[in-house]
Amino acid sequence: MSTSSPTALDRARAKAYRRLLPLLFLCYVIAYVDRTNVSIAALTMTKDLPGFNNAVFGFGAGVFFLGYFLLEIPGTLIVEKWSARKWISRIMISWGIMAALTALVKTPTQFYSIRFLLGLAEAGFFPGVIVYLTHWFPSRDRARALAYFFVATPIAQIVSPKLSNLLLKIGVDGNPMLLGLKGWQWVYIAWGIPAVVLGIMVLLLLTDRPGQANWLEADEREALENELKREKAQHHASRHMKLTEALRHPKVLLLAAAYFFIVTGNYGVEFFLPKILERWYSLKLDALTWLVILPPIGSLIGQILVGWNSDRTKERRLHAVIPIYLGALALALTPWSKGQLWLTIALFIGAMTGLKAYLPAFWSLPSLFLTEAAAAGCIGLINSVGNLGGFVGPYVLGYVEKLTGSFQGGIYFLCASMTVSATIILLLGLGRRDIQKPGTPVFDPLEEALAEPV
Repeated sequence: MSTSSPTALDRARAKAYRRLLPLLFLCYVIAYVDRTNVSIAALTMTKDLPGFNNAVFGFGAGVFFLGYFLLEIPGTLIVEKWSARKWISRIMISWGIMAALTALVKTPTQFYSIRFLLGLAEAGFFPGVIVYLTHWFPSRDRARALAYFFVATPIAQIVSPKLSNLLLKIGVDGNPMLLGLKGWQWVYIAWGIPAVVLGIMVLLLLTDRPGQANWLEADEREALENELKREKAQHHASRHMKLTEALRHPKVLLLAAAYFFIVTGNYGVEFFLPKILERWYSLKLDALTWLVILPPIGSLIGQILVGWNSDRTKERRLHAVIPIYLGALALALTPWSKGQLWLTIALFIGAMTGLKAYLPAFWSLPSLFLTEAAAAGCIGLINSVGNLGGFVGPYVLGYVEKLTGSFQGGIYFLCASMTVSATIILLLGLGRRDIQKPGTPVFDPLEEALAEPV
């Protein structure tokens, strides 16, 4: 029994996965560590910087996203109109430098300033990569490609704590300082250097468009470009939306609102999980950095399964909504688990799974009704407005803890925020599974969304 050989399109798709995703994956791992490693560094920073309380760390962690907001949309449009390779390279080199400079802060004001500049430096990376993937992957592959990219966040959370823990021991407990610097300073420097190195690699190894890829055969380039052009033509045949119109589109604004509320929950938990476990259970650093690795494992499994099943069923809405609702429920139960360490960890695993597993399905939604510059600008808008929640979540949790001496009220605030996000996505109606009647053409998810009333 003979099997047919792969088509040129299938070969091109497979090569694109192997060539592009591993490097982008590594870039996002380092990006995520550089924006969140303050949660681990904070465990010892307070010994050298006694004025740094939870409110300071909450504001400093969140102010990153104010800088991120300012340049997000322009950066995303540059990826669409100019060069993803050059722009992503610039982003990584500049953010690596800013991340390393965090080691020099002495006052809260300096801390806030460098975190703001780090946000400016990194702005455009995440949505830029999402737009870049639309240049390479047809709609049927997009959720899976996004899932592979998004698993960088739980991988970063799994890898970072133990490596950072080794660095934190420099200059404490009788260990000598290195080049006159303490361990928390080396956490920032050691994770900033790889960003600069990867930025150079991006410039050398990434390719902006299939037509420029000399690592594809001529028939493979043609097949992939034709498939992407076919999908674009379907958009044009239905309705071509200008960027200015798209930025005012109700569905775009609602997606931005939904993302804001879920990001509020996500970063509130991520930045303060080590502090919460330290407060509730008086854990030592070695044990603590092992335990904070466990919730991201649930996130990793959840993202892979949701991305795979969302592509298999061509359903996006419920694949985004159900994980968020379940995660909010798990997070709401965590204060009641205090005193039972493994139950607390299990509930945080459930919460973090919900806070990450929705991502592949959610980020497949904008490209269902937008294309070209409209999609690029709107993805930038959704991500930048949404990521303001990265300021609100940590700030509220840190401020509430300062006022009340407890994390409980802040945790319930994060649960409410997650619930609002899931409800918006549910009511929005995008991304329902397309059920075809016999004898009708087979449409992809793009056409499914375009068939809905705008």
